[in-house]
Amino acid sequence: MKKLKSKKSSLKNRSIDFLKDIYHNPLKMIGELFKHIKLYLTTNVFFCLFVVFNVVNGVMLRYFTTGSVDNLLAFQPLLADIAVIVCLGALGYFMHHKVRSCYWFILTLVCSVVCIINSIYYTFYSSYVSVSLISTAKYGEDVSDAIIDIITFKDFIYVILPICLVFIYFKLLKKKYFVERETKNEEPKKAFSTLVCGALIGFVFVSTLNGTDISRIAKQWNREYVVVKYGVYVYQINDVIKSIEPKISALFGYDEALRKFNEYFIDKSEVPETNKYTNVLEGKNVLVIHAESIQNFVIGLEINGELVAPNLTKLANSGLYFSNFYTQVSVGTSSDSEFTFNTGLMPANSGTAFVSYFDRHYISVPSLLKEKGYYAASMHGNVASYWNRSVMHKSLGYDEVIGKSKYDIDEVIGLGLSDKSFFRQSVQKLKKISDKHDKFYVTMIMLTNHTPFYVDDGFDVTLKVEEQDENGNDVVNTYPYMEGTKLGKYLKSVHYADEAIGELMAQLEEEGLLENTAIVLYGDHDARLPKKEYQLFYNYDYANDAILPKDDPNYKVFESYEYELNRSTPFIIWTKDKKIKGANMNREITTVMGMYDVMPTLGNMLGFYNKYTFGHDMFSLKEDDNIVIFPTGNWLTNKVYYNAQKVETYMIGDSILPENYIQDNNKYAEEVLSVSNSIIVYNLLDTVDKEEKDEIDESVIVEGAG
Repeated sequence: MKKLKSKKSSLKNRSIDFLKDIYHNPLKMIGELFKHIKLYLTTNVFFCLFVVFNVVNGVMLRYFTTGSVDNLLAFQPLLADIAVIVCLGALGYFMHHKVRSCYWFILTLVCSVVCIINSIYYTFYSSYVSVSLISTAKYGEDVSDAIIDIITFKDFIYVILPICLVFIYFKLLKKKYFVERETKNEEPKKAFSTLVCGALIGFVFVSTLNGTDISRIAKQWNREYVVVKYGVYVYQINDVIKSIEPKISALFGYDEALRKFNEYFIDKSEVPETNKYTNVLEGKNVLVIHAESIQNFVIGLEINGELVAPNLTKLANSGLYFSNFYTQVSVGTSSDSEFTFNTGLMPANSGTAFVSYFDRHYISVPSLLKEKGYYAASMHGNVASYWNRSVMHKSLGYDEVIGKSKYDIDEVIGLGLSDKSFFRQSVQKLKKISDKHDKFYVTMIMLTNHTPFYVDDGFDVTLKVEEQDENGNDVVNTYPYMEGTKLGKYLKSVHYADEAIGELMAQLEEEGLLENTAIVLYGDHDARLPKKEYQLFYNYDYANDAILPKDDPNYKVFESYEYELNRSTPFIIWTKDKKIKGANMNREITTVMGMYDVMPTLGNMLGFYNKYTFGHDMFSLKEDDNIVIFPTGNWLTNKVYYNAQKVETYMIGDSILPENYIQDNNKYAEEVLSVSNSIIVYNLLDTVDKEEKDEIDESVIVEGAG
């Protein structure tokens, strides 16, 4: 007991002496501190290089993905990267000296692979990869050409430093650097001091964060914001936790999710509002065309006086054309579009609804139309199991899923059966469905216009200009323009897809299938074309075969926000009758619209209603303003595009924003994303369905008793 007191007293005295030294001679203590740091750096060269190389890779990833110098020099993510790498690396000191360097190299290799994958992924999705997508990796083989097409040298720059680390290791080994340090047996002490150092750096980093930063990493809707603020390594660790969380929270967070769900929908009407478009399509067949990668800017677009998409332009000009329509896809791309189109819900935050949450109960367009006597089928020239459609389409209420095995693969372009052959064969299948059933709801999923855009059907993307030669004679000169560019390939591919749609419409007319059918066409997502090629597209200087200088009066600004707004896709509702029950079926609607607005809009026209959707009936809007929320947390109205990653506001037109407009919409966007995700994760619609059935059963019992 006396010895214990003696030790405590001795420790206390040393601590007091240490504090006195700092107080009386701070410069001496600082000098001692720097001496210890110098000693640590010189005796742990390999470890320090391991830390520096991985931190540099993290910095390069932020710079090459977001393209911002501010992110290159940002202090917060730098601290976060250092803290993570130092703490992970410190564990190596607990290992045997013969495997320690191997551990550090393997960790460097893992970090480099993380950077490479995220670099490639960001190019295509403008976001960062999640481990929850492992279950979708099997679909990568089918789009391997598209992946190869977007890979560039910068995606592999992250392997340079690991290779350098190997050379440094062998150089140090040759100088017997490791042998000299292995005899000191100070590794546990180094491990502890290194962990403490990493923890201190982490503490300094955390102290710089505010409530918004912490909230965003907890939710992780906004992946770019998390990487820019926390660094890629913190993001990736947090992503692993968030990917596991749904499995855990589904067991423990149900009550809280149900409470927020009920609060959100408690004031929503049990019956829809009516307007002049209510029930105008009731009883009509519905043919949905899922137009792969078709963007709005191609409608009405001419090159050398020839329309790129004459049939789509004709449909838009003769139907209900929603010209400001945006898909709200996440990592599930096409499958996310199908999901939101049919349910009015946002894509899942983690993984994809089609693959990760196919076994949930959904209120969908096919299931609601089946209650009205419709037969529902989906058709696709790809394998039915792709994106788990064969299972998920059944969950959505389709009676039949017609995939590749049901088609004669007589013409292959790109990823599979060509659109022209697909439509030709599908019309015959549709005719059989029509003969057998009174009403049908059929979805046809196009395929050919998929990146990397294989089709070259002769459409000319060069520029032809009438000029005079040196003798004064009129001649037509040809300039390269979009030839050989990815955007040029896309325009050729769109022209082919448009021809296929034209042939489909002609075949439907010939078979008499347009008489009582509404055509609903939507672009499933944008083509994710390089922004720099739009600069060439809009600002081509044919005289110099270059891009116009920015000070030229004809120069069109096309920066990041113009690019975002250009990602809109067409949404068209077309019927042969241009006026049904007094409603004009030939007009353009310019109000901003999202994919989650489709279900309530179509429901109003077809006579069904789903209370549990997040969109709006476009014909019941009280004002010419609607909000489109994206899975990243960004949102768009007719007045503004708000970038939640960068916390930036891009004004559209000269609108004056009402007070608290940004704050209110931010709050609303977060609520929608949270509640929608809870519906999917906790299967809340199954609970609602059971409660409604119980209420019906109880009312029947009461009536019977009466």
